[in-house]
Amino acid sequence: MTSELVDRVRDALRVVIDPELGENIVDLGFVYDITAEAGAVRITMTATTPGCPATGFLREGAQAAASAVSGVVSADVTMTFEPAWDPSHIEPAVRASLGFAAVN
Repeated sequence: MTSELVDRVRDALRVVIDPELGENIVDLGFVYDITAEAGAVRITMTATTPGCPATGFLREGAQAAASAVSGVVSADVTMTFEPAWDPSHIEPAVRASLGFAAVN
Protein backbone atom coordinates (compact mmCIF):
# COMPACT_ATOMS: atom_id res chain seq x y z
CA MET A 1 0.00 0.00 0.00
CA THR A 2 2.81 2.43 0.84
CA SER A 3 4.57 2.08 -2.49
CA GLU A 4 1.18 2.27 -4.22
CA LEU A 5 0.48 5.51 -2.36
CA VAL A 6 3.89 6.86 -3.36
CA ASP A 7 3.13 5.97 -6.98
CA ARG A 8 -0.24 7.72 -6.81
CA VAL A 9 1.35 10.81 -5.26
CA ARG A 10 4.03 10.82 -7.98
CA ASP A 11 1.29 10.65 -10.63
CA ALA A 12 -0.62 13.48 -8.92
CA LEU A 13 2.48 15.68 -8.93
CA ARG A 14 2.42 15.60 -12.74
CA VAL A 15 -0.29 18.28 -12.64
CA VAL A 16 2.24 20.75 -11.22
CA ILE A 17 3.71 22.54 -14.21
CA ASP A 18 6.86 24.63 -14.08
CA PRO A 19 5.71 28.00 -15.49
CA GLU A 20 9.00 28.68 -17.22
CA LEU A 21 9.66 25.30 -18.84
CA GLY A 22 6.01 24.30 -19.33
CA GLU A 23 6.53 20.71 -18.19
CA ASN A 24 5.54 18.87 -15.04
CA ILE A 25 7.83 18.71 -12.04
CA VAL A 26 8.15 14.91 -12.14
CA ASP A 27 9.37 14.73 -15.74
CA LEU A 28 11.67 17.69 -15.11
CA GLY A 29 13.35 15.71 -12.36
CA PHE A 30 12.48 18.21 -9.63
CA VAL A 31 11.06 15.47 -7.35
CA TYR A 32 13.97 13.79 -5.61
CA ASP A 33 12.13 11.60 -3.13
CA ILE A 34 8.65 10.67 -1.92
CA THR A 35 8.02 8.66 1.23
CA ALA A 36 4.78 7.68 2.89
CA GLU A 37 4.07 6.27 6.31
CA ALA A 38 0.56 5.85 7.65
CA GLY A 39 -0.72 8.41 5.14
CA ALA A 40 1.91 11.01 6.02
CA VAL A 41 3.69 11.90 2.80
CA ARG A 42 7.04 13.62 2.61
CA ILE A 43 8.26 15.02 -0.67
CA THR A 44 11.77 16.27 -1.25
CA MET A 45 12.08 18.37 -4.35
CA THR A 46 14.06 21.12 -5.98
CA ALA A 47 13.79 23.87 -8.57
CA THR A 48 16.15 24.88 -11.33
CA THR A 49 18.12 27.23 -9.05
CA PRO A 50 17.94 28.45 -5.43
CA GLY A 51 16.85 31.86 -6.76
CA CYS A 52 14.08 30.47 -8.96
CA PRO A 53 11.09 32.81 -8.56
CA ALA A 54 8.69 29.86 -8.96
CA THR A 55 10.03 27.96 -5.94
CA GLY A 56 7.10 28.87 -3.67
CA PHE A 57 4.57 28.21 -6.43
CA LEU A 58 6.05 24.79 -7.14
CA ARG A 59 6.21 23.82 -3.46
CA GLU A 60 2.61 24.89 -2.83
CA GLY A 61 1.44 23.12 -5.99
CA ALA A 62 3.17 19.90 -4.94
CA GLN A 63 1.65 20.07 -1.49
CA ALA A 64 -1.85 20.68 -2.87
CA ALA A 65 -1.56 17.92 -5.46
CA ALA A 66 -0.27 15.40 -2.91
CA SER A 67 -2.89 16.36 -0.34
CA ALA A 68 -5.66 15.65 -2.85
CA VAL A 69 -4.62 12.01 -3.25
CA SER A 70 -6.92 9.51 -1.53
CA GLY A 71 -5.18 8.00 1.47
CA VAL A 72 -2.91 11.00 2.12
CA VAL A 73 -3.40 12.29 5.65
CA SER A 74 -0.74 14.99 5.45
CA ALA A 75 1.77 16.18 2.88
CA ASP A 76 5.03 17.88 3.72
CA VAL A 77 7.20 19.33 0.98
CA THR A 78 10.84 20.15 1.57
CA MET A 79 12.82 22.14 -0.97
CA THR A 80 16.47 21.27 -1.33
CA PHE A 81 19.22 22.37 -3.65
CA GLU A 82 21.53 19.47 -2.83
CA PRO A 83 22.18 18.02 -5.23
CA ALA A 84 21.76 20.92 -7.56
CA TRP A 85 19.33 20.34 -10.39
CA ASP A 86 20.65 20.21 -13.95
CA PRO A 87 19.15 19.15 -17.29
CA SER A 88 20.42 15.57 -16.86
CA HIS A 89 17.55 15.10 -14.37
CA ILE A 90 14.91 15.61 -17.10
CA GLU A 91 13.23 12.57 -18.65
CA PRO A 92 15.01 11.99 -21.99
CA ALA A 93 11.93 12.53 -24.20
CA VAL A 94 11.07 15.76 -22.41
CA ARG A 95 14.70 16.90 -22.54
CA ALA A 96 14.68 16.38 -26.30
CA SER A 97 11.37 18.23 -26.70
CA LEU A 98 12.77 21.17 -24.75
CA GLY A 99 15.76 21.29 -27.06
CA PHE A 100 18.43 20.45 -24.53
CA ALA A 101 21.49 18.89 -26.09
CA ALA A 102 22.38 15.38 -25.07
CA VAL A 103 23.69 15.25 -21.52
CA ASN A 104 26.30 12.71 -20.64
